[in-house]
Amino acid sequence: MVPFSLCPSSHSSSSSSCLKLFSQSQFIITTLSNLSGRKRRSNSSCRFVVLSTHSNPKILKSNRRSRYGQPLTPYDQDDDDQVSRVTDVSDDDWLLNDDFAEISDFDVSRKRPKSHKGFSNGHLDGRNSKRTLEKSNKEDYNYSPSKKKEVTSVDVPRKGKLATRKAMEDRFPRLSEEVQLDEKWLPLIDYLSTFGLKESHFIQMYERHMPSLQINVCSAKERLEYLLSVGVKQRDVRRMILRQPQILEYTVENNLKSHVAFLMSLGIPNSRVGQIIAATPSLFSYSVENSLKPTVRYLVEEVGIKEKDLGKVVQLSPQILVQRIDISWNTRLLFLSKEIGATRDSIVKMVKKHPQFLHYSIDDGLLPRINFLRSIGMCNSDILKVLTSLTQVLSLSLEDNLKPKYKYLINELHNEVHSLTKYPMYLSLSLDQRIRPRHRFLVSLQKAPKGPFPLSSLVPTDECFCQQWAGTSLDKYLAFRQSLLLKEFAKNMKERDNILH
Repeated sequence: MVPFSLCPSSHSSSSSSCLKLFSQSQFIITTLSNLSGRKRRSNSSCRFVVLSTHSNPKILKSNRRSRYGQPLTPYDQDDDDQVSRVTDVSDDDWLLNDDFAEISDFDVSRKRPKSHKGFSNGHLDGRNSKRTLEKSNKEDYNYSPSKKKEVTSVDVPRKGKLATRKAMEDRFPRLSEEVQLDEKWLPLIDYLSTFGLKESHFIQMYERHMPSLQINVCSAKERLEYLLSVGVKQRDVRRMILRQPQILEYTVENNLKSHVAFLMSLGIPNSRVGQIIAATPSLFSYSVENSLKPTVRYLVEEVGIKEKDLGKVVQLSPQILVQRIDISWNTRLLFLSKEIGATRDSIVKMVKKHPQFLHYSIDDGLLPRINFLRSIGMCNSDILKVLTSLTQVLSLSLEDNLKPKYKYLINELHNEVHSLTKYPMYLSLSLDQRIRPRHRFLVSLQKAPKGPFPLSSLVPTDECFCQQWAGTSLDKYLAFRQSLLLKEFAKNMKERDNILH
Protein backbone atom coordinates (compact mmCIF):
# COMPACT_ATOMS: atom_id res chain seq x y z
CA MET A 1 0.00 0.00 0.00
CA VAL A 2 1.13 3.52 -0.69
CA PRO A 3 1.01 5.40 2.63
CA PHE A 4 -0.28 8.77 1.65
CA SER A 5 -3.69 10.41 1.51
CA LEU A 6 -5.21 12.25 -1.38
CA CYS A 7 -5.64 15.52 0.49
CA PRO A 8 -2.73 16.26 2.83
CA SER A 9 -3.82 18.93 5.28
CA SER A 10 -0.40 20.52 5.40
CA HIS A 11 -0.46 21.74 1.80
CA SER A 12 -1.38 25.14 0.50
CA SER A 13 -5.03 25.74 -0.29
CA SER A 14 -4.47 25.56 -4.03
CA SER A 15 -2.71 22.20 -3.81
CA SER A 16 -5.35 20.78 -1.46
CA SER A 17 -8.25 21.88 -3.59
CA CYS A 18 -6.71 20.10 -6.56
CA LEU A 19 -5.79 16.89 -4.84
CA LYS A 20 -9.08 16.34 -3.01
CA LEU A 21 -11.06 16.19 -6.25
CA PHE A 22 -9.58 12.92 -7.50
CA SER A 23 -12.82 11.05 -6.93
CA GLN A 24 -14.51 12.72 -9.88
CA SER A 25 -14.34 11.02 -13.24
CA GLN A 26 -13.45 14.02 -15.38
CA PHE A 27 -10.02 15.57 -15.18
CA ILE A 28 -8.31 18.57 -16.77
CA ILE A 29 -4.54 18.83 -17.09
CA THR A 30 -3.06 22.03 -15.74
CA THR A 31 0.35 23.20 -14.60
CA LEU A 32 1.64 24.54 -11.32
CA SER A 33 2.10 28.02 -12.71
CA ASN A 34 -1.54 28.13 -13.86
CA LEU A 35 -2.71 26.61 -10.61
CA SER A 36 -1.41 29.38 -8.38
CA GLY A 37 -3.49 32.11 -9.92
CA ARG A 38 -6.85 30.34 -9.99
CA LYS A 39 -9.63 30.55 -7.49
CA ARG A 40 -11.11 27.44 -5.93
CA ARG A 41 -13.87 25.94 -8.02
CA SER A 42 -16.80 23.80 -7.02
CA ASN A 43 -16.58 20.00 -6.92
CA SER A 44 -18.57 19.74 -10.12
CA SER A 45 -15.44 20.46 -12.14
CA CYS A 46 -12.76 18.01 -11.13
CA ARG A 47 -9.13 18.73 -11.93
CA PHE A 48 -6.38 16.19 -12.17
CA VAL A 49 -3.04 17.91 -11.77
CA VAL A 50 -0.06 16.42 -13.57
CA LEU A 51 2.98 18.28 -12.39
CA SER A 52 6.07 16.17 -13.08
CA THR A 53 6.42 16.87 -16.75
CA HIS A 54 8.83 17.63 -19.53
CA SER A 55 7.00 20.75 -20.63
CA ASN A 56 9.97 22.93 -21.49
CA PRO A 57 10.53 22.66 -25.24
CA LYS A 58 14.04 24.04 -24.95
CA ILE A 59 15.35 20.74 -23.62
CA LEU A 60 14.76 19.16 -27.02
CA LYS A 61 16.66 21.71 -29.06
CA SER A 62 19.95 20.37 -30.32
CA ASN A 63 21.40 23.68 -31.56
CA ARG A 64 21.72 25.46 -28.22
CA ARG A 65 25.18 26.78 -27.36
CA SER A 66 26.82 27.93 -24.19
CA ARG A 67 28.20 31.39 -23.54
CA TYR A 68 31.54 30.01 -24.74
CA GLY A 69 30.20 28.75 -28.04
CA GLN A 70 30.09 25.09 -27.08
CA PRO A 71 26.95 23.07 -27.94
CA LEU A 72 24.67 22.32 -25.02
CA THR A 73 22.58 19.20 -24.63
CA PRO A 74 20.01 18.10 -22.07
CA TYR A 75 21.57 14.67 -22.10
CA ASP A 76 24.61 13.37 -20.26
CA GLN A 77 28.03 14.20 -21.62
CA ASP A 78 30.86 11.99 -20.48
CA ASP A 79 34.21 12.27 -22.20
CA ASP A 80 35.52 9.06 -20.73
CA ASP A 81 32.67 6.59 -20.80
CA GLN A 82 31.56 4.84 -23.93
CA VAL A 83 27.95 3.74 -23.71
CA SER A 84 27.44 0.38 -25.33
CA ARG A 85 24.16 -0.67 -26.86
CA VAL A 86 22.28 -3.37 -24.98
CA THR A 87 21.09 -5.90 -27.50
CA ASP A 88 19.93 -8.70 -25.27
CA VAL A 89 17.35 -8.61 -22.53
CA SER A 90 17.68 -10.34 -19.20
CA ASP A 91 15.03 -10.89 -16.58
CA ASP A 92 16.52 -8.07 -14.53
CA ASP A 93 16.53 -5.27 -17.09
CA TRP A 94 15.46 -2.28 -15.01
CA LEU A 95 18.48 -0.27 -16.17
CA LEU A 96 18.27 -1.43 -19.79
CA ASN A 97 19.84 1.05 -22.21
CA ASP A 98 16.76 2.21 -24.08
CA ASP A 99 17.70 3.37 -27.54
CA PHE A 100 14.40 4.99 -28.35
CA ALA A 101 13.68 7.00 -25.25
CA GLU A 102 12.31 10.38 -26.24
CA ILE A 103 13.47 12.09 -23.07
CA SER A 104 16.45 11.33 -20.90
CA ASP A 105 17.46 13.16 -17.75
CA PHE A 106 17.34 16.85 -18.28
CA ASP A 107 18.49 20.14 -16.89
CA VAL A 108 15.66 21.57 -14.85
CA SER A 109 17.13 24.99 -14.20
CA ARG A 110 18.51 26.31 -17.47
CA LYS A 111 15.75 28.84 -17.68
CA ARG A 112 16.82 30.30 -14.34
CA PRO A 113 20.53 29.72 -13.89
CA LYS A 114 20.89 32.32 -11.15
CA SER A 115 17.63 31.91 -9.29
CA HIS A 116 16.58 29.59 -6.48
CA LYS A 117 13.09 30.92 -5.93
CA GLY A 118 11.42 27.77 -7.14
CA PHE A 119 11.03 25.37 -9.99
CA SER A 120 8.35 25.39 -12.63
CA ASN A 121 6.61 22.54 -14.43
CA GLY A 122 6.00 20.43 -11.37
CA HIS A 123 9.34 20.89 -9.67
CA LEU A 124 9.74 22.27 -6.20
CA ASP A 125 7.20 24.98 -5.62
CA GLY A 126 8.16 28.37 -4.22
CA ARG A 127 7.59 27.55 -0.57
CA ASN A 128 9.20 24.13 -0.72
CA SER A 129 12.26 25.32 -2.61
CA LYS A 130 12.68 28.30 -0.33
CA ARG A 131 12.56 26.03 2.70
CA THR A 132 14.88 23.51 1.05
CA LEU A 133 17.45 25.94 -0.31
CA GLU A 134 17.28 28.73 2.28
CA LYS A 135 19.62 26.96 4.64
CA SER A 136 21.79 25.89 1.74
CA ASN A 137 22.13 29.47 0.51
CA LYS A 138 22.96 30.72 3.96
CA GLU A 139 25.70 28.24 4.75
CA ASP A 140 26.97 27.36 1.28
CA TYR A 141 27.35 30.54 -0.69
CA ASN A 142 29.27 32.36 2.02
CA TYR A 143 32.60 30.70 2.44
CA SER A 144 33.35 30.61 6.17
CA PRO A 145 37.00 30.87 7.28
CA SER A 146 35.95 29.35 10.59
CA LYS A 147 35.32 26.08 8.75
CA LYS A 148 38.72 26.12 7.12
CA LYS A 149 39.96 23.26 9.27
CA GLU A 150 37.07 21.04 8.17
CA VAL A 151 37.43 22.02 4.55
CA THR A 152 41.10 21.23 4.44
CA SER A 153 40.62 17.82 5.98
CA VAL A 154 39.95 16.60 2.45
CA ASP A 155 42.97 14.73 1.13
CA VAL A 156 44.19 17.11 -1.57
CA PRO A 157 47.61 18.01 -2.94
CA ARG A 158 47.33 21.55 -1.55
CA LYS A 159 47.83 20.37 2.04
CA GLY A 160 44.92 22.47 3.24
CA LYS A 161 46.03 25.84 1.85
CA LEU A 162 44.07 27.71 -0.78
CA ALA A 163 46.03 28.02 -3.97
CA THR A 164 47.13 31.37 -5.19
CA ARG A 165 45.60 32.66 -8.38
CA LYS A 166 48.69 31.70 -10.36
CA ALA A 167 48.92 28.23 -8.88
CA MET A 168 45.22 27.69 -9.41
CA GLU A 169 45.50 28.66 -13.06
CA ASP A 170 48.42 26.25 -13.43
CA ARG A 171 46.37 23.41 -11.94
CA PHE A 172 43.22 24.13 -13.93
CA PRO A 173 44.33 26.01 -17.06
CA ARG A 174 41.27 25.20 -19.17
CA LEU A 175 38.84 25.82 -16.32
CA SER A 176 40.49 29.15 -15.49
CA GLU A 177 40.39 30.19 -19.13
CA GLU A 178 36.76 29.35 -19.82
CA VAL A 179 35.05 30.38 -16.57
CA GLN A 180 35.52 33.07 -13.96
CA LEU A 181 37.16 30.72 -11.49
CA ASP A 182 36.88 31.77 -7.86
CA GLU A 183 39.51 30.63 -5.38
CA LYS A 184 36.75 29.84 -2.90
CA TRP A 185 35.56 27.05 -5.20
CA LEU A 186 38.83 25.15 -4.91
CA PRO A 187 38.00 23.01 -1.82
CA LEU A 188 34.81 21.80 -3.48
CA ILE A 189 36.58 21.14 -6.78
CA ASP A 190 39.28 19.17 -4.97
CA TYR A 191 36.65 17.11 -3.14
CA LEU A 192 34.61 16.38 -6.26
CA SER A 193 37.79 15.39 -8.06
CA THR A 194 37.96 12.37 -5.75
CA PHE A 195 34.86 11.09 -7.57
CA GLY A 196 36.57 11.33 -10.95
CA LEU A 197 35.37 14.76 -12.09
CA LYS A 198 37.83 16.56 -14.36
CA GLU A 199 38.18 20.06 -15.78
CA SER A 200 35.76 19.38 -18.62
CA HIS A 201 33.18 18.19 -16.10
CA PHE A 202 33.50 21.33 -13.97
CA ILE A 203 33.04 23.45 -17.08
CA GLN A 204 29.90 21.46 -17.84
CA MET A 205 28.66 22.02 -14.28
CA TYR A 206 29.34 25.74 -14.61
CA GLU A 207 27.38 25.97 -17.84
CA ARG A 208 24.45 23.92 -16.54
CA HIS A 209 24.19 25.40 -13.07
CA MET A 210 26.97 27.73 -11.93
CA PRO A 211 25.79 28.07 -8.28
CA SER A 212 26.55 24.38 -7.74
CA LEU A 213 30.26 25.30 -7.69
CA GLN A 214 29.68 27.80 -4.90
CA ILE A 215 28.56 25.19 -2.38
CA ASN A 216 30.51 24.92 0.86
CA VAL A 217 32.53 21.71 0.66
CA CYS A 218 31.36 20.50 4.08
CA SER A 219 27.72 20.78 3.02
CA ALA A 220 28.40 19.03 -0.29
CA LYS A 221 30.25 16.26 1.52
CA GLU A 222 27.36 15.78 3.97
CA ARG A 223 24.86 15.43 1.13
CA LEU A 224 26.92 13.06 -0.99
CA GLU A 225 27.79 10.93 2.02
CA TYR A 226 24.09 10.62 2.78
CA LEU A 227 23.40 9.45 -0.78
CA LEU A 228 26.23 6.95 -0.48
CA SER A 229 24.71 5.71 2.79
CA VAL A 230 21.38 4.89 1.10
CA GLY A 231 23.01 2.82 -1.61
CA VAL A 232 24.36 5.14 -4.30
CA LYS A 233 27.60 3.68 -5.63
CA GLN A 234 30.80 5.71 -5.53
CA ARG A 235 31.25 5.19 -9.28
CA ASP A 236 27.81 6.71 -9.99
CA VAL A 237 28.35 10.01 -8.16
CA ARG A 238 30.15 11.68 -11.05
CA ARG A 239 27.39 10.87 -13.53
CA MET A 240 24.73 12.03 -11.08
CA ILE A 241 26.41 15.38 -10.53
CA LEU A 242 26.83 15.94 -14.26
CA ARG A 243 23.16 15.16 -14.87
CA GLN A 244 21.89 17.15 -11.90
CA PRO A 245 24.46 19.60 -10.42
CA GLN A 246 21.69 21.01 -8.22
CA ILE A 247 21.88 17.83 -6.15
CA LEU A 248 24.74 19.45 -4.25
CA GLU A 249 22.33 22.15 -3.04
CA TYR A 250 19.55 19.95 -1.70
CA THR A 251 19.71 19.69 2.08
CA VAL A 252 19.56 16.29 3.71
CA GLU A 253 16.75 17.06 6.15
CA ASN A 254 14.46 19.12 3.91
CA ASN A 255 14.86 17.28 0.63
CA LEU A 256 16.97 14.14 0.33
CA LYS A 257 15.43 12.22 3.24
CA SER A 258 11.85 12.97 2.19
CA HIS A 259 12.47 11.72 -1.35
CA VAL A 260 14.18 8.56 -0.14
CA ALA A 261 11.25 7.94 2.23
CA PHE A 262 8.86 8.40 -0.69
CA LEU A 263 10.67 5.76 -2.76
CA MET A 264 10.59 3.32 0.12
CA SER A 265 6.86 3.98 0.64
CA LEU A 266 6.26 2.56 -2.85
CA GLY A 267 7.61 -0.79 -1.73
CA ILE A 268 11.09 -0.35 -3.20
CA PRO A 269 13.62 -2.38 -1.18
CA ASN A 270 16.56 -0.62 0.43
CA SER A 271 18.96 -2.40 -1.91
CA ARG A 272 17.38 -0.70 -4.94
CA VAL A 273 16.99 2.87 -3.67
CA GLY A 274 20.54 3.88 -4.54
CA GLN A 275 20.23 2.49 -8.08
CA ILE A 276 17.03 4.44 -8.68
CA ILE A 277 18.61 7.67 -7.45
CA ALA A 278 21.65 7.10 -9.67
CA ALA A 279 19.42 6.45 -12.68
CA THR A 280 17.19 9.49 -12.13
CA PRO A 281 18.91 12.13 -9.96
CA SER A 282 16.46 14.76 -11.26
CA LEU A 283 13.94 13.09 -8.95
CA PHE A 284 15.09 15.43 -6.16
CA SER A 285 14.04 18.52 -8.09
CA TYR A 286 10.38 17.44 -8.02
CA SER A 287 8.11 18.15 -5.08
CA VAL A 288 6.99 14.95 -3.36
CA GLU A 289 3.54 16.29 -2.52
CA ASN A 290 2.78 18.35 -5.62
CA SER A 291 4.44 16.22 -8.27
CA LEU A 292 5.60 12.70 -7.38
CA LYS A 293 2.53 11.59 -5.45
CA PRO A 294 0.09 12.86 -8.13
CA THR A 295 2.10 10.88 -10.71
CA VAL A 296 1.76 7.74 -8.60
CA ARG A 297 -1.97 8.36 -8.21
CA TYR A 298 -2.30 8.65 -11.96
CA LEU A 299 -0.54 5.33 -12.45
CA VAL A 300 -2.94 3.68 -10.01
CA GLU A 301 -6.23 5.41 -10.81
CA GLU A 302 -5.95 6.14 -14.53
CA VAL A 303 -3.46 3.64 -15.95
CA GLY A 304 -4.59 0.80 -13.72
CA ILE A 305 -1.31 -0.28 -12.10
CA LYS A 306 -2.00 -2.04 -8.82
CA GLU A 307 -0.43 -0.50 -5.74
CA LYS A 308 1.46 -3.72 -5.00
CA ASP A 309 3.12 -3.46 -8.44
CA LEU A 310 4.21 0.18 -8.14
CA GLY A 311 7.60 -0.69 -6.64
CA LYS A 312 8.39 -3.09 -9.47
CA VAL A 313 7.31 -0.62 -12.15
CA VAL A 314 9.46 2.18 -10.68
CA GLN A 315 12.43 -0.16 -10.35
CA LEU A 316 12.13 -1.12 -14.02
CA SER A 317 11.82 2.51 -15.14
CA PRO A 318 12.59 5.23 -12.55
CA GLN A 319 11.98 7.84 -15.25
CA ILE A 320 8.28 7.11 -15.05
CA LEU A 321 8.14 9.31 -11.94
CA VAL A 322 9.48 12.38 -13.75
CA GLN A 323 7.92 12.12 -17.18
CA ARG A 324 4.66 13.51 -18.52
CA ILE A 325 2.87 10.29 -17.70
CA ASP A 326 -0.63 11.39 -18.77
CA ILE A 327 0.48 12.27 -22.29
CA SER A 328 2.78 9.23 -22.60
CA TRP A 329 0.07 6.83 -21.50
CA ASN A 330 -2.80 8.27 -23.54
CA THR A 331 -0.85 8.59 -26.80
CA ARG A 332 0.49 5.02 -26.61
CA LEU A 333 -2.87 3.63 -25.52
CA LEU A 334 -4.48 5.24 -28.56
CA PHE A 335 -1.68 4.17 -30.92
CA LEU A 336 -1.51 0.50 -29.86
CA SER A 337 -5.28 0.05 -29.75
CA LYS A 338 -5.60 1.50 -33.25
CA GLU A 339 -2.48 -0.10 -34.79
CA ILE A 340 -2.73 -3.70 -33.53
CA GLY A 341 -6.08 -3.81 -31.73
CA ALA A 342 -4.53 -3.94 -28.25
CA THR A 343 -6.95 -3.84 -25.34
CA ARG A 344 -6.40 -1.61 -22.34
CA ASP A 345 -5.61 -4.63 -20.16
CA SER A 346 -2.96 -5.79 -22.64
CA ILE A 347 -1.25 -2.40 -22.60
CA VAL A 348 -1.32 -2.32 -18.80
CA LYS A 349 0.50 -5.67 -18.87
CA MET A 350 3.09 -4.13 -21.20
CA VAL A 351 3.63 -1.25 -18.76
CA LYS A 352 4.11 -3.66 -15.86
CA LYS A 353 6.64 -5.77 -17.78
CA HIS A 354 8.54 -3.01 -19.54
CA PRO A 355 7.43 0.53 -18.52
CA GLN A 356 10.38 1.92 -20.48
CA PHE A 357 8.28 1.68 -23.64
CA LEU A 358 6.31 4.70 -22.39
CA HIS A 359 9.47 6.71 -23.11
CA TYR A 360 9.97 5.38 -26.63
CA SER A 361 9.15 7.44 -29.68
CA ILE A 362 6.13 6.13 -31.56
CA ASP A 363 7.45 7.03 -35.02
CA ASP A 364 11.07 5.98 -34.49
CA GLY A 365 10.67 3.25 -31.89
CA LEU A 366 7.31 1.48 -31.68
CA LEU A 367 6.05 1.67 -35.25
CA PRO A 368 9.20 0.37 -37.04
CA ARG A 369 9.30 -2.72 -34.81
CA ILE A 370 5.62 -3.42 -35.27
CA ASN A 371 6.04 -3.03 -39.03
CA PHE A 372 9.00 -5.45 -38.96
CA LEU A 373 6.97 -8.13 -37.18
CA ARG A 374 4.20 -7.54 -39.70
CA SER A 375 6.65 -7.81 -42.62
CA ILE A 376 7.82 -11.30 -41.59
CA GLY A 377 4.28 -12.63 -41.72
CA MET A 378 2.76 -11.90 -38.33
CA CYS A 379 -0.84 -10.75 -38.08
CA ASN A 380 -1.93 -8.18 -35.54
CA SER A 381 -3.06 -10.80 -33.03
CA ASP A 382 0.36 -12.53 -33.23
CA ILE A 383 2.15 -9.20 -32.78
CA LEU A 384 0.00 -8.47 -29.74
CA LYS A 385 0.88 -11.86 -28.22
CA VAL A 386 4.59 -11.23 -28.73
CA LEU A 387 4.49 -7.69 -27.32
CA THR A 388 2.36 -8.68 -24.35
CA SER A 389 4.68 -11.58 -23.50
CA LEU A 390 7.95 -9.78 -24.28
CA THR A 391 7.45 -6.01 -24.42
CA GLN A 392 11.27 -5.61 -24.43
CA VAL A 393 11.12 -6.39 -28.15
CA LEU A 394 10.28 -2.72 -28.61
CA SER A 395 13.74 -1.80 -27.29
CA LEU A 396 15.78 -4.06 -29.56
CA SER A 397 17.71 -2.88 -32.60
CA LEU A 398 16.23 -3.85 -35.95
CA GLU A 399 19.52 -4.19 -37.84
CA ASP A 400 21.74 -5.61 -35.09
CA ASN A 401 19.24 -7.78 -33.29
CA LEU A 402 15.79 -8.57 -34.65
CA LYS A 403 16.66 -9.08 -38.32
CA PRO A 404 19.72 -11.35 -37.76
CA LYS A 405 17.77 -13.51 -35.29
CA TYR A 406 14.88 -13.86 -37.72
CA LYS A 407 17.21 -14.91 -40.54
CA TYR A 408 18.89 -17.49 -38.30
CA LEU A 409 15.48 -18.80 -37.23
CA ILE A 410 14.43 -19.41 -40.83
CA ASN A 411 17.70 -20.34 -42.54
CA GLU A 412 19.55 -22.29 -39.83
CA LEU A 413 16.95 -23.50 -37.34
CA HIS A 414 14.39 -24.20 -40.08
CA ASN A 415 11.53 -22.83 -38.01
CA GLU A 416 8.51 -20.89 -39.16
CA VAL A 417 7.67 -17.43 -37.97
CA HIS A 418 4.59 -18.58 -36.04
CA SER A 419 6.94 -20.37 -33.59
CA LEU A 420 7.78 -16.92 -32.20
CA THR A 421 4.27 -16.56 -30.80
CA LYS A 422 4.93 -19.65 -28.64
CA TYR A 423 8.54 -18.76 -27.81
CA PRO A 424 8.82 -14.95 -28.06
CA MET A 425 11.76 -15.18 -25.61
CA TYR A 426 13.84 -16.29 -28.62
CA LEU A 427 13.98 -12.64 -29.74
CA SER A 428 15.52 -11.56 -26.44
CA LEU A 429 18.29 -14.18 -26.37
CA SER A 430 21.80 -13.46 -27.60
CA LEU A 431 22.48 -14.84 -31.06
CA ASP A 432 26.22 -15.14 -30.42
CA GLN A 433 26.16 -16.23 -26.78
CA ARG A 434 23.11 -18.50 -26.66
CA ILE A 435 21.28 -19.33 -29.91
CA ARG A 436 24.11 -20.18 -32.31
CA PRO A 437 26.37 -21.99 -29.78
CA ARG A 438 23.61 -24.29 -28.53
CA HIS A 439 22.41 -25.09 -32.02
CA ARG A 440 25.91 -25.82 -33.33
CA PHE A 441 26.82 -27.82 -30.22
CA LEU A 442 23.87 -30.18 -30.60
CA VAL A 443 24.64 -30.52 -34.32
CA SER A 444 28.27 -31.39 -33.53
CA LEU A 445 27.08 -34.06 -31.07
CA GLN A 446 24.56 -35.32 -33.65
CA LYS A 447 21.82 -34.72 -31.10
CA ALA A 448 19.95 -32.01 -32.97
CA PRO A 449 16.38 -33.20 -33.62
CA LYS A 450 15.30 -33.65 -37.21
CA GLY A 451 13.11 -30.97 -38.69
CA PRO A 452 12.64 -27.60 -36.98
CA PHE A 453 15.13 -26.99 -34.20
CA PRO A 454 13.31 -26.95 -30.83
CA LEU A 455 13.33 -23.40 -29.47
CA SER A 456 12.59 -24.80 -26.03
CA SER A 457 16.23 -25.95 -25.87
CA LEU A 458 17.33 -22.32 -25.93
CA VAL A 459 15.35 -21.26 -22.86
CA PRO A 460 16.91 -23.12 -19.86
CA THR A 461 20.23 -22.28 -18.22
CA ASP A 462 23.50 -23.61 -19.61
CA GLU A 463 23.67 -26.26 -16.92
CA CYS A 464 20.12 -27.49 -17.57
CA PHE A 465 20.76 -27.43 -21.31
CA CYS A 466 23.78 -29.70 -20.92
CA GLN A 467 21.88 -32.14 -18.70
CA GLN A 468 18.57 -32.27 -20.58
CA TRP A 469 19.60 -31.81 -24.21
CA ALA A 470 23.33 -32.32 -24.73
CA GLY A 471 23.96 -35.07 -22.16
CA THR A 472 27.45 -33.75 -21.53
CA SER A 473 29.37 -31.62 -19.06
CA LEU A 474 29.02 -27.89 -18.72
CA ASP A 475 32.76 -27.40 -19.18
CA LYS A 476 32.67 -29.15 -22.54
CA TYR A 477 29.88 -26.89 -23.78
CA LEU A 478 31.57 -23.71 -22.50
CA ALA A 479 34.83 -24.66 -24.25
CA PHE A 480 32.91 -25.27 -27.49
CA ARG A 481 31.16 -21.90 -27.19
CA GLN A 482 34.42 -20.07 -26.57
CA SER A 483 36.00 -21.69 -29.62
CA LEU A 484 32.99 -20.81 -31.74
CA LEU A 485 33.09 -17.17 -30.59
CA LEU A 486 36.75 -16.90 -31.55
CA LYS A 487 36.05 -18.34 -35.00
CA GLU A 488 33.16 -15.92 -35.54
CA PHE A 489 35.35 -13.02 -34.41
CA ALA A 490 38.12 -13.99 -36.82
CA LYS A 491 35.59 -14.38 -39.63
CA ASN A 492 34.12 -10.94 -38.98
CA MET A 493 37.56 -9.33 -38.88
CA LYS A 494 38.48 -10.93 -42.20
CA GLU A 495 35.26 -9.72 -43.81
CA ARG A 496 35.89 -6.21 -42.50
CA ASP A 497 39.45 -6.21 -43.86
CA ASN A 498 38.17 -7.33 -47.27
CA ILE A 499 35.68 -4.47 -47.31
CA LEU A 500 38.35 -1.91 -46.33
CA HIS A 501 40.77 -3.16 -49.01
